Amino acid sequence: MVDPSRLKEQFASLEDPRVDRTKRHQLVDIVVIAMLAVICGSDGWDDIVDFAVVREAWLRSFLELPNGIPSSDTFRRVFGALDTKQFGRCFASFVAELAGNVAGKQVCLDGKTMRRTFARERGEGPLHMVSAFVADHAVTLGQIAVDTKSNEITAIPALLDTIDVQGATVTIDAAGCQRKIAEKIVAQGADYVLALKGNQPLLNEEVASYFDDALGSAVPLPYHESVDKGHGRLEVRRVWTSTDLDWMSERKRWKGLQSIVMVERERQTASGDSTERAYFLSSHDLGAERAGELVRNHWAIENGLHWVLDMVFDEDHSRIRHRRAAQNFALLRKLALALLKNEPTDAKKSVARKRKRAGWDHDYLFMVLAATSHASAPSRAS
Repeated sequence: MVDPSRLKEQFASLEDPRVDRTKRHQLVDIVVIAMLAVICGSDGWDDIVDFAVVREAWLRSFLELPNGIPSSDTFRRVFGALDTKQFGRCFASFVAELAGNVAGKQVCLDGKTMRRTFARERGEGPLHMVSAFVADHAVTLGQIAVDTKSNEITAIPALLDTIDVQGATVTIDAAGCQRKIAEKIVAQGADYVLALKGNQPLLNEEVASYFDDALGSAVPLPYHESVDKGHGRLEVRRVWTSTDLDWMSERKRWKGLQSIVMVERERQTASGDSTERAYFLSSHDLGAERAGELVRNHWAIENGLHWVLDMVFDEDHSRIRHRRAAQNFALLRKLALALLKNEPTDAKKSVARKRKRAGWDHDYLFMVLAATSHASAPSRAS
């Protein structure tokens, strides 16, 4: 068991935003309690206080708590005042061991709207959070908040500035299919696979026409097919790739571009059949099987992050509407998710079950915190 003081050291670099006369509770106590509470099932300020009150004797074994348990208003005010960039750096340090070296791994970038974070009285719509997610380990490397989905184009480069993607393959949906984003990814020593759609209409049309012609020619393209069947659905996925790009009018404007990809999805369901095609640009010299894996694995950010945040952490229904507080609480959820997913004793258990068990069992909570050597287990005093 690691020295419990190291748990507090993770947040020791945070600057306290409060003036001295209002500091009845230590900042590190407030942050550590919130982190532990979210791991153990708390989804809001009142939940955090309930957790802390029940666990006060245990918390006192490693936190000072000079004036008892902070109120829900204190948690709300402190997380609304904490600098999001500083808290993000603490978060990144905490998950660094879980993510490990990202070289050779896939880093998925995508956005999610936190639907209940709007504040009509201030004329503010819901926050849209763009995250970088390492699918191999279910770890979020970082996040950046924007006001609308349309701002993803400017948010993605800013997010890339805060994370290390050297040696990784960065995958982004059509919102990130921009020449400057491709250039930035390559400049950071990474490769890319970018979805190509109507936001690049001329190039999309050219690539679609190329594959139509190539599939009708006598020279075969690299090809891979996979079939998924279950839950009343049959899906056939066909992937073609090509490194023949001399015909492309904009080739030289896309930094590092080496291949194009077409994925055809044919679905058969009880409600009918459908076929759709999607196109991608890549700085890899991709084979068809690997291209299909990267395209499909990109949706791990939807299934492994966004869906879990909504269904297990109730993020879509969170009514935390202060901009900074909403961003900081989002990081607490992602930290809890990363630790819970990487607790290794029973990989078959759902995150929801692990969350409940951590709330019930101190020993299991220690195991969750020990998922990374940067986390440390509080004392087992009850």
